[in-house]
Amino acid sequence: MSLSPQFLDELRSRTLLSALVGKSVKLERTGREFRACCPFHNEKTPSFYVNDDKAFYHCFGCGAHGDAIRFLTEHKGLPFMDAVKELAAAAGMDVPAADPRAAEKAERASGLHEAMAEAAAWFVEQLHGIAGAEARDYLRKRGVDAAAQAAFGIGFAPDSRGKLKAALSRFGDDKLVEAGLLISVEDKEPYDRFRGRLMIPIRDARGRAIAFGGRIIGQGEPKYLNSPETPLFDKGRTLFNLDKAAAATRKAGRVIVVEGYMDVIAMAQAGIGEAVAPLGTALTEGQIERLWRLAETPILCFDGDAAGQKAAIRAALRALPMIEPGRTLRFATLPPGQDPDDLVRNGGRTALETLLEGAEPLVERLWKYELAAAPLDTPEARAGLRKRLADHAATIRHGDVRGQYLADFRRRFDALYERASPAPRFQPGGGWRGGQAGRGGRGGPFRGKPPEAPPSAVTRSIGNGGLGPLESRAVLAGMLRHPQIIAHHAETIAALPIADEKLARIRDAMLDAAFAAETLDSDTLGTILGQVGLAGAMEALRAPNGLAFSFLRGNADAGRARRDLAAAIEALAARPELDAALAAVTARLMASPDEAGFAEQRRLRAARDAADQALASLAAGESGADSN
Repeated sequence: MSLSPQFLDELRSRTLLSALVGKSVKLERTGREFRACCPFHNEKTPSFYVNDDKAFYHCFGCGAHGDAIRFLTEHKGLPFMDAVKELAAAAGMDVPAADPRAAEKAERASGLHEAMAEAAAWFVEQLHGIAGAEARDYLRKRGVDAAAQAAFGIGFAPDSRGKLKAALSRFGDDKLVEAGLLISVEDKEPYDRFRGRLMIPIRDARGRAIAFGGRIIGQGEPKYLNSPETPLFDKGRTLFNLDKAAAATRKAGRVIVVEGYMDVIAMAQAGIGEAVAPLGTALTEGQIERLWRLAETPILCFDGDAAGQKAAIRAALRALPMIEPGRTLRFATLPPGQDPDDLVRNGGRTALETLLEGAEPLVERLWKYELAAAPLDTPEARAGLRKRLADHAATIRHGDVRGQYLADFRRRFDALYERASPAPRFQPGGGWRGGQAGRGGRGGPFRGKPPEAPPSAVTRSIGNGGLGPLESRAVLAGMLRHPQIIAHHAETIAALPIADEKLARIRDAMLDAAFAAETLDSDTLGTILGQVGLAGAMEALRAPNGLAFSFLRGNADAGRARRDLAAAIEALAARPELDAALAAVTARLMASPDEAGFAEQRRLRAARDAADQALASLAAGESGADSN
């Protein structure tokens, strides 16, 4: 639906921002504004201000800024249209309908919402009546106190086929069937879906009941029964407790995924309100996307049994194609036989926080899973391990992240089977360090007077910094001639900031090939690149480019060429890091000058100049790591 700027402006003008924010944040008036401790980050001194005249809020601590709509989307986690509808309802405005069908759908959904709200209230009433005695006893044994029961709207469905139907008769059977509250069978009267169960509402981001989860009281199967999918309820995109966890997540800076409703409720009672749960199914791509809207790195805390760990690895594999910088997962492993509910009841919040602090990254979980998947006592089995890891990395759509995963897997594999040590590495401000000698003597770093850049315009462009197409092509051409170096420097190669999309694709294909092959020579690499449609790009790499790097010359000593290629890769990778560090210290000095900062700025400039001049020297044909 497209909303006009005029409608949105009118909506903002009719909304008193301080009244909206004040519903969830304690505001203090200061002149024409209000201030408070920021709801978006933890702080002790108020730095969050609300200005009704300008209709915006701003936090000078974390930079949070926005209007009434933004507050509802960021603080309460509402989708944009839901935020607009909530504000419009409060302001007495009608949201324009997109078309008659959309209006009809919205009206039907409104009736379903009303039926679900009445059902939730009726279930709560039954819990506190005579029929709910056994359910109340169950809650007492599970340690669910009255406050938690009220907060989560817990109720009870009596063991009857028609009591809910009778209580909600004004909606009619068709409406109740559509809402998932009744079951309709051909040639029979519809009857209550939930019978003899503890009832837990599943709410949308606005806190409205859209479905129910029913836990059997006593013996019976299934143990848990969820509502079917309805016009209100999409099981694959909904998370239990999303409405409450959204605000808690923004304050805590994390979101925790557990397996069941009772785990979420137990964590909330322990003071951890940022927990959610999928709805009886494996975590879906849609749910993972929703989690990333709440936090960059959701923590999955599934049961320690085989089923829980299987669910965790299934979630890892589903997330893998979608990960990118700022979007990943971590995994906390519970003790065998325990779930988060057990851990909280036995050890309190401290025990759970200790577990969460040790959550392992996604790459670690995949590595451990594949390492334990089968015996590795034969070359074929070890080759199978490497292939499985490479296949996992290949599913990652983000090129740089895919390269980093390949490099990480290769490093772990090599460490496990004691591959040869890597070639020399360039250290910013310190020259080359490692197994070969530098210009400063055997085994020592480059120390003497930095070589002057040759006069050619091409070489001077490298001395002026950055990794442009020319340098990218040179390094990739060197890797094509000397592919043995790729595996040893995979992590650094993956991190090279190659802007050209085609060149980045060549780089990624080379990393894939280096990881998949035990040994790799130039002919084999050329064949692999041709098989993935990069034959033409490979030939372009071999064309002269005006640079005199030793690793681009067919008559150069192979050992020197490989050392120079390693040095060039390390220096090019170091340059962006040095630029970022220099920019950061310069910005800090502008705000608060001090001698230590100026010294750091001089050191970083010297290191950057050394890296640039080292590259210029290599580009002119002078070796950066002479043999002895």
